[in-house]
Amino acid sequence: MVAIANLQYGWTLFVQPISEKQGWARPEIQAAFTIFILAETWLVPLEGWVVDRFGPRLVVAFGGVLVGLAWTVNSFADSLILLYIGAALGGIGAGAVFGTCLGNALKWFPDRRGLAVGLTTAGFGMGSLFTIIPIQEVIADRGYQTAFLWFGLGQGIAVFVVAWLLRSPTTTDNGALHALPVHVRQSSRDYAPLEMLRSPMFWVLYMMFVLVAAGGLMAIAQLAPIAEDFKVADVPVSLLGLTLPALTFALMIDRVLNGITRPFCGWVSDHIGRETTMFIAFSLEAAGIWALWVYGHDPLLFVLLGGMVFFAWGEIASLFPATCADCFGTKFATTNAGLLYTAKGTASMLVPLASLVVIESGSWRDVFLAAAFMNVIAAVLAIAVLRPMRAAQDRPRPEPAAA
Repeated sequence: MVAIANLQYGWTLFVQPISEKQGWARPEIQAAFTIFILAETWLVPLEGWVVDRFGPRLVVAFGGVLVGLAWTVNSFADSLILLYIGAALGGIGAGAVFGTCLGNALKWFPDRRGLAVGLTTAGFGMGSLFTIIPIQEVIADRGYQTAFLWFGLGQGIAVFVVAWLLRSPTTTDNGALHALPVHVRQSSRDYAPLEMLRSPMFWVLYMMFVLVAAGGLMAIAQLAPIAEDFKVADVPVSLLGLTLPALTFALMIDRVLNGITRPFCGWVSDHIGRETTMFIAFSLEAAGIWALWVYGHDPLLFVLLGGMVFFAWGEIASLFPATCADCFGTKFATTNAGLLYTAKGTASMLVPLASLVVIESGSWRDVFLAAAFMNVIAAVLAIAVLRPMRAAQDRPRPEPAAA
């Protein structure tokens, strides 16, 4: 998870250098990010199907090869087509790693599912923390192509090597589990993928995932351009005994909080319930996005509010997969969670649209307000729709009257 994090969270560092070097417009470059997310998410169900039948090792090793190849292609890309091909390769590789590791955590620890998935995906959320400054320095000193090449090869090799340590739990492993959390409802049976797709509850979860993911993806892909437009990117900010440019500081704090929130919110949801945790987190995300628009022109507040946005957003990587496994069982957990994860791909299609809106209007206002409103809707759906549906899922049905 750590080794694939830069493919998503490090992308924003390359957008402006690519634009300056190649002369391509931001929406054209950000289309590569959308392609990456689509490939990362929409193929996960297929990769999950393979994992559920043949185990995790080969799928993750294959992902490592593609992860290394993707940024190598980006380093030589002198056309948008090549940039898009690199994005697609990276998306397939990252999805193979992410979906497999997430599904494995769901299977290993059903008794502490939120915490386990949160700890696993924290590697993805925090993985780019220690490479933000090195990547920026390589881009400044040697060019973005060199950063793509050497970091890409390093990440791919790391994934390939570690892949062979993975395994799925056996019946013996699962026999030693603790009692299930009393605050979390879990389905009494396993739903096959096609059966899950026929459930209205799945589509409520899917809609919520799209609504929440869209705002966070916009922030991930556009944070550097937003900082440039707010005129705070290179302004020094002193905090916690450190002084760094506002954008660099924001990226570092965002990675820390984006990683911490995953196991933290997963652990909280194991104790107070998934829907309650979702309502709190999505409401906080809406408030953070709105505040970032209103107060983000101040460098210090840009850093702090950016951290708030990422803290409230990162939990989707633990809450949604855990809820999916709670609702639809463990046997097909990798495939089912992969089908739900395609919602992130659907949400990614709004990232280039956000760039176009900014170009047409000359302001980020509409983008920020729309993202905040979508989080409000998701928060309401968690309490008003998802919770009653889950309560009714395993409710005993009356026996037919005797003849």
